[in-house]
Amino acid sequence: MGKSKEVKTNAMRILERNKIPYKEYTYECEEFIDALKVADQLGQPYEQLYKTLVTEGSSRDYFVFVIPIDRELDMKKAARSVGEKSVSMIHVKDINKITGYIRGGCTAVGMKKQYVTRIDESARLRDTMIVSGGRLGVQIELKPEDLKRVCKGEFADLVFEK
Repeated sequence: MGKSKEVKTNAMRILERNKIPYKEYTYECEEFIDALKVADQLGQPYEQLYKTLVTEGSSRDYFVFVIPIDRELDMKKAARSVGEKSVSMIHVKDINKITGYIRGGCTAVGMKKQYVTRIDESARLRDTMIVSGGRLGVQIELKPEDLKRVCKGEFADLVFEK
């Protein structure tokens, strides 16, 4: 019954326009929750879910990094992967202004602008990955290659060694 009122997110419309198959997951969520809790709510292994981080480079350009939810972005590797001297996380208050999305609903698909995007190379080993669907409470599962294509990204080594 609740399905009829579900509105597609911008990210979903872009995937459909590009004929990219995806699976949608929804969960109850009124405000930002930690990605590990999202995985728990969906009953999915942590390695399956990826978070989208937005950084600003020393050049003042913005860069998007998609990494496993249980890993940390290695700022040196991230900067190297996009040819910057350094990158730093943007302020939470600026997420919407820069991406068009809100914290916890940020996805590399369909941001306000096409930013340079890097996806952690661990995704290459997966058949599918789950990323935010562009709104709190919505996640989408798709093939890493499809995400790479639709956000014009590249795979790179981005996280600290375990």
